[in-house]
Amino acid sequence: MSDERDSESKTEEATEKKLHDAIEHGDVPVSREMSILASLAAILIAFVFVVPPRAEAFVSALMLFLDDPAGWRLERSNDVLALAEIVGLAAMEFIAPIVILLMIAGVVASAAQNPPRFVPDRIMPDLARISPGAGFARVFGLRGLTEFFKSLLKVVAVGAIVTMILGNRRVLLETSMFNDVADLPQRAMGLCLDVVAAVLVATLVVASADLAWARIHWRRDQRMSRQEVKEELRQTEGDRLMKARLRSLRLDRSRKRMLAAVPRATMVIANPTHYAVAMRYVRAEGGAPIVLAKGVDLIALKIREIAEQNEIPVVEDRPLARALYDAVQVDSAIPSEFYRAVAEIVHLIQEKRSSWPIVRNR
Repeated sequence: MSDERDSESKTEEATEKKLHDAIEHGDVPVSREMSILASLAAILIAFVFVVPPRAEAFVSALMLFLDDPAGWRLERSNDVLALAEIVGLAAMEFIAPIVILLMIAGVVASAAQNPPRFVPDRIMPDLARISPGAGFARVFGLRGLTEFFKSLLKVVAVGAIVTMILGNRRVLLETSMFNDVADLPQRAMGLCLDVVAAVLVATLVVASADLAWARIHWRRDQRMSRQEVKEELRQTEGDRLMKARLRSLRLDRSRKRMLAAVPRATMVIANPTHYAVAMRYVRAEGGAPIVLAKGVDLIALKIREIAEQNEIPVVEDRPLARALYDAVQVDSAIPSEFYRAVAEIVHLIQEKRSSWPIVRNR
């Protein structure tokens, strides 16, 4: 009764997060009919391309002792093992390609429905799976009855198809005893191909419907109650706020480190209040000028304030300040295209050290 009340309360469609979590935990929609369809397709391919050429080789291997049974001694166990080895190798060479095709078909059928993923929780022991009560509910519940009627439908459909095909081949089957024995394998192979192809077509229809039903049923199982939707939304919003808070703290720490480096600058390029770029260039240190700090609006004003407190020259050059801000990262040397413009400012600073701040409009 509690399960029924829970299912009745789950009236909301599952969110993308709920569907993603279900898939990550291995709860995915799977149609067993698709595996059967892939196996039938593999068998049909084997009958057409694998069995005919290998059947001749298999028969030739068996003829070694069938044509001359008296030539094989079975007096000791070694004789029996030798004969079993010959028959086993011949059978293995005949059957191995078919088995490989079936394995590949099973993997393809599974991967085509859902991307492969390793989920350790699905292989962990779970006592609930061997519970008699849970097993009874699975067998005699709605899903169990659905699976029973699907299986019954498949049996009836396959039986009807085989009956129709054999009915159409009745004359051929009745006259087979009067035909050459060498033609019997080819006739039997043709009959098998017709049966497998017809069953394959019928299974394709059933598998398509079953796959659609499995996905619809899976989405219905993933439905959520309104309380679950609200709880997930609250958690999501909480995560967003936490991420935003952490991002703000990181930016604040980075901004403080950057402003702490401004007193080491030898010049500040400004625009005049919107942009500010603090750089350090000392010829004895070598290398190109390095950007120690940059900012816009309030951060730019703060950089200028620190520069004035530390008697660092401030040069107002609107195009250069904007270009440096966009092109150069903090703690990085300026690119070569800025060498000439910055060299002019360095030369200007050296000439007019006694009259700061310098204002140079362009």
